[in-house]
Amino acid sequence: MKELILIIIAGALINNVVLNQFLGICSFLGVSRQIKPSLCLGGAVIFVITIASAVANLLYTFLLEPFGLDYMKTIVFILIIAALVQIVEMFLKKTSPTLYKSLGIYLPLITTNCAVLGVALTNVQNGYDFWQSVFAGFGTAVGYTLAIVLLAGIRSRIREEDIPKPFRGAPVVLIAAALMSIAFMGFSGITW
Repeated sequence: MKELILIIIAGALINNVVLNQFLGICSFLGVSRQIKPSLCLGGAVIFVITIASAVANLLYTFLLEPFGLDYMKTIVFILIIAALVQIVEMFLKKTSPTLYKSLGIYLPLITTNCAVLGVALTNVQNGYDFWQSVFAGFGTAVGYTLAIVLLAGIRSRIREEDIPKPFRGAPVVLIAAALMSIAFMGFSGITW
């Protein structure tokens, strides 16, 4: 159990998918304008990455690897992710049309979010078993959610400040993201 908890902490803080591995930057910068949509997208990403990690592990372990189809893992993982995103999209469209509209194009872009595919491929590369894959996926998704919500909070404060004209908009957001990345690098020194 200790190992699984460490996998979650490593995925969320030490190897943060956005701030350390620089995957999923598109939606990280695009949706982080407000906290509520950021939280909702984070919830969708948690669902998609966690379930995709589980399904990808099962398919890889019981289908691709035994039959020598390792070379198809990227295509299979993309199909799994696309199907899960469609399920999330249909659910949000039915249950919360306002939230569905506020997420806009970034919800279907989870399909092409390299963070989701990166987690599935990293789990295979690390040789994780089923539970390790699930917990690594969950930890990574929590880290993504933490990063996007923190940036949304910072951006809400930035809007209230008097920023010099050349730094308004994207430049100050990129500087804030860079400083967040540097702050998260502090977790890399944690030893267990």
